[in-house]
Amino acid sequence: MIQTKSKILFSNYQIQKRIKELGKEITEDYKDKSIFMAVILKGAFVFASDLIRNIKEDVYIDFMQVTSYQGTETTGDVKISKDLEEQISGRHVIIIEDIIDTGITVKKIIELLKMRNPKTIEICSLLNKPSQRIVDINIKYIGFSIENFFVVGYGMDYDQNFRQYPDIRIL
Repeated sequence: MIQTKSKILFSNYQIQKRIKELGKEITEDYKDKSIFMAVILKGAFVFASDLIRNIKEDVYIDFMQVTSYQGTETTGDVKISKDLEEQISGRHVIIIEDIIDTGITVKKIIELLKMRNPKTIEICSLLNKPSQRIVDINIKYIGFSIENFFVVGYGMDYDQNFRQYPDIRIL
């Protein structure tokens, strides 16, 4: 593993506390409804696993793998290398992201999923970088808003490194 200096931005305690709040909010919003979570790999898998344990309604989960980064920079070119296997027509879909900065990737995902006729589509992102937004998107559930830092840990990586940190760090 690459050794590098990093600064903790959010401790695991802070993350878990916020995820409990998000789980409660989602549970209240989807009372007596089942939820279909479209988890964006690879970065959001840790967040999604903790989040579903804090939601009291039925949660169905599937995964998409979407790439738009090379190193620390977004390329703007969105590629789907793994699509959902489950049908989402008529379902309440929540897209689970680790971080949203420009919004380009999640906008393309929404456009693709809307063609499959879900009942509703919302976005839940652990991190939000509003200063980097290029496209207009509505993120209903936000864990934390951050400045323009490149972060790793809690499932997020730099060239496949640092995902294992239990906290979120500035690289």
